Amino acid sequence: MASGQMTAAAFLVTELRRARIRHGWSQEELAKAVNYSPSMVSAVELGQQLPTPKYLELFDKALDTGGLYGRMLTDLVALDKAQVWRRGAQAIIGQAAKLRWYEPLYVPGLLQTQDYARAVFEAGGLLDPAEVERRLKERMENQAVLSGDCSPHLVAIIDEAAVRRCVGGRKIISEQLSHLVNVASEHPRVRLHLVPQAAAEYPGLAGPFLLATSRNGTDVAFLSSHIGGQELDRSGDLDFLRQVWEVCLGEAYTPTQSIELMREVADAWN
Repeated sequence: MASGQMTAAAFLVTELRRARIRHGWSQEELAKAVNYSPSMVSAVELGQQLPTPKYLELFDKALDTGGLYGRMLTDLVALDKAQVWRRGAQAIIGQAAKLRWYEPLYVPGLLQTQDYARAVFEAGGLLDPAEVERRLKERMENQAVLSGDCSPHLVAIIDEAAVRRCVGGRKIISEQLSHLVNVASEHPRVRLHLVPQAAAEYPGLAGPFLLATSRNGTDVAFLSSHIGGQELDRSGDLDFLRQVWEVCLGEAYTPTQSIELMREVADAWN
């Protein structure tokens, strides 16, 4: 609900459940028919998980709806400004099995040291001290996702310019790079690539993005900005970002080469 009115997204979620019940199926029976897990069906019906175009294609086929619910997603929910499953970057990362993170300007948030993150938030004096502390606390807490037994596989591509930018001063950036070297060398589920400055122009320079694959195999993208971010789940948008990712990866150094370069830059800042 939003302002007392049902959103298009909430309407779609409700109608999916009603259609299943009218068909006389349990969530388990629907899950079998569409080749998804019962937990996925439940999450969709509770508005906790986006129904992907593929999910709705199989749903329409299983219930012989003539493509009704797929059209609702494309033609109706796309206009909705308050989709019920919008979660934000923190929740997306927490639910992911795999993360592909591209950053041309800063070290990715999951890999920032506390001093580096503080320097980022304090830049320009735009945030009051209380807001800086709130964001800093949230960022540090979010990093716990990498220390659990079920931590996601993280592949990060960072432009070389980001590691050569003196964020917070020489000591802070040097410590930040040493931290990146340690994580990249020791964490079994983290892989880092640097795109060399010699790469000249390439499509990743248009801006940072995150591609997250959930534990049930669905993808969602997140584009960050100064005032929040945008979540993308349309197949066309995801396909385009996957292509951008592949081009960026093709321009990047190998993990071993990237670690060596970060060591060199860290030493240069000392």
